[in-house]
Amino acid sequence: MALQPRSEADLRDRQGRGQLRVSTALAFRQQVAAAGLEAAYAATDVVVASNAEFTDQASLVLNLGPSDPPIRIRRFQLDGVGGWGGHGSTDLVLPIGGGLVEPLRRGGAQVLTALLAGQELDLSARGDATALHPRRELDSRLDLDRIGSGRLLLHRGIVENGLVAVSSAEGLTPSPYGPLLGPYGTALYSCSGGASIGLAMPGLALLGPGSPVLVAGALGWVSGPGSGHQPQPRRLASGHARSPGAVAALTVELHGLRSEWLRACFFEGHGSALLVAIAAPVPLINLAVARQAAALDQALEAPVLDFSIPRRIRPSFGAVSYSQLLAGQIQVDGQPVACAPAHSPRLAASIAEELVSQLQEGRFPLRLPLVPLPNRPALVPLEV
Repeated sequence: MALQPRSEADLRDRQGRGQLRVSTALAFRQQVAAAGLEAAYAATDVVVASNAEFTDQASLVLNLGPSDPPIRIRRFQLDGVGGWGGHGSTDLVLPIGGGLVEPLRRGGAQVLTALLAGQELDLSARGDATALHPRRELDSRLDLDRIGSGRLLLHRGIVENGLVAVSSAEGLTPSPYGPLLGPYGTALYSCSGGASIGLAMPGLALLGPGSPVLVAGALGWVSGPGSGHQPQPRRLASGHARSPGAVAALTVELHGLRSEWLRACFFEGHGSALLVAIAAPVPLINLAVARQAAALDQALEAPVLDFSIPRRIRPSFGAVSYSQLLAGQIQVDGQPVACAPAHSPRLAASIAEELVSQLQEGRFPLRLPLVPLPNRPALVPLEV
């Protein structure tokens, strides 16, 4: 009976009675190694997987109240970082990345962390005068309490798998993951392996529009397929992606974010980015889902790409296993290369434990998706 499939109603009933058995992805894999897959499945209802990766493909949307006289904001600067008006008269849209212009070295990532730290920031806005919005200029100051509502939009919130960045060029090569020493001096890998959301849940199959996720301590939601969504990549026999694969876009309310799970950074030659810790439940609805969640790092792999070539299709050096990456050294073109994580294992582990507690205490909704992420790829190249 214990090995029968489980329905959403079964899991929610156990959660309501305070009997939901939840484990982190790492602890579940250890349990499988010690007692076997069937015993671990029988003793676990939900596995929690987590990421803490860098992204510059995100936006901060701030909803402000009206001014007197009213203004329809078209362009603005907040703490020196430029953005544009949104769908409402006083909505502000600020890109998380950018900030390459010297001497600013700041983007929306730094503005977000300043707001969460309680700082008061200068706002300078310009608008197009109309009969109902006659004001052309607005200069004020904003802090978190003066923002009615806001959202962090993560256009590549959860990516099924990561990649390994190297450089064949001499010296330092900038990348979205940090500087790379070349030729083949260092490597940076963007995903943590089997404990990550996408490799514990191949195809992001248990996520869809409206699925709840924990984003930097706040309740967030999957809004749909993300930027670069590629649901049909090459896969291993186990179903796990061999490349970044499926992507989920996320939205989360600004005022619920907790700064302990967010880090703003600046990559020389690339710009600002945000390190965001995210956790998602993987309901073990059947033994097949449990088997995929228990995959070992030596059975999972990521592609190695040359970031010294600024093209859409980069030279590839094949794939390496996550066990090699986690050990700190890989082979590229026949030579050993030291590698390091371009993510935070500590923050990922921390937010996973937080979600375990919230699920066990009934403070986090547990649901299966009404509809899955679409099969249509969103990665459609621009041909020019």
